[in-house]
Amino acid sequence: MTLTLTNARVVTATTDFLGSVHIENGLIQAIDEGVVSLPSAIDLEGDWLMPGLVEIHTDNLEKHLMPRPGVNWPSRSAFLIHDAQLAASGITTALDGVVLGDIEAKTPRGLFLEASLEAIRGFSDADLSRVDHFLHLRCELANQDVWEHYESLVGLPLVKLISLMDHTPGQRQWRDISKYRQYSERHGRMTDAEFDALVAERRYAQEHFAAPLRVRITEDARSRGMAMASHDDTTEDHIEQAHAEGIFISEFPTTEEASRAAHAHQMVTVLGAPNVVQGGSHSGNVSAMDMAKAGLLDALSSDYVPASLLEAAFLFMRDAQMAPAQAVSTISVAPARMVGFHDRGEIAQGLRADLIRVRQGEGQMPPAVLQTWRKGQRVA
Repeated sequence: MTLTLTNARVVTATTDFLGSVHIENGLIQAIDEGVVSLPSAIDLEGDWLMPGLVEIHTDNLEKHLMPRPGVNWPSRSAFLIHDAQLAASGITTALDGVVLGDIEAKTPRGLFLEASLEAIRGFSDADLSRVDHFLHLRCELANQDVWEHYESLVGLPLVKLISLMDHTPGQRQWRDISKYRQYSERHGRMTDAEFDALVAERRYAQEHFAAPLRVRITEDARSRGMAMASHDDTTEDHIEQAHAEGIFISEFPTTEEASRAAHAHQMVTVLGAPNVVQGGSHSGNVSAMDMAKAGLLDALSSDYVPASLLEAAFLFMRDAQMAPAQAVSTISVAPARMVGFHDRGEIAQGLRADLIRVRQGEGQMPPAVLQTWRKGQRVA
């Protein structure tokens, strides 16, 4: 199959220009400046043509598994909705985050681990999804069950990233106990005694399980050559520990101190696109926009809002004065390379024709994805 897209504002990894992209058998065959007059060419009318977005940490499936409290939606149907939403947001490759050893057993991630895995693996094996789906194993270290889950999944070809998490209150993401209480009470109020008991339980689990499990998992992941991320780094000590363990990615660092330390150790940083769109962190952590302006942000993750990736990149162009190529790289080539994808993430000859057509909104309107292609096939 051949396809030519013309009269587009093409964004490569280094620049942007009015041009055309020629596709054959799912790959980009040529990129030309200027407009071509081939009768079969699709005129993009000056819209942006960008690489398909690469998402390395999405929790979006969870909201479809439990669309309302107490409603457990069938996993295959939930996955179809999730997949369509990603494609409509311009995401063509996604690492679905699955939490191993979740400390909150009644959340979707705690209840539906097996159902989520079955849906992701089933649709991927049958090539029925719009988006290329892979797995990001999020290991909750302060839980004695995490190794059992990790060991059963880490050998799957779909697994592309391992992250180490510790959501114990009083440190990292929840160093502000009041924020942790606000989060914990999202499903109902607690008495002071109940909250204190919860905190004590979490700290006991951390004390007994986190350190040995961290050693065990990092050693195993290193032996497999797996990409690893350290989650919610807050201090320079957190970064130094991760660097010593062979970890390359600092995922959602919560402070400027951690972001600067990561770059000083030649690590890369991933922050949340919702943080950019909302103008700050809902947890009271560092501003992603500030980190971008300081040159301390390498890539973005949509986390729980798929459409936030593209909108955040346009906000980088507007508010951080990033060139289009640099802004788009934070949501395409940078995350792709972090997890070992070298066949996608940028518009370049010989790479996969994962592409999106984007129209920039007027005034306060966010950018809109009008068309999405995966391997040259229209999927949204």
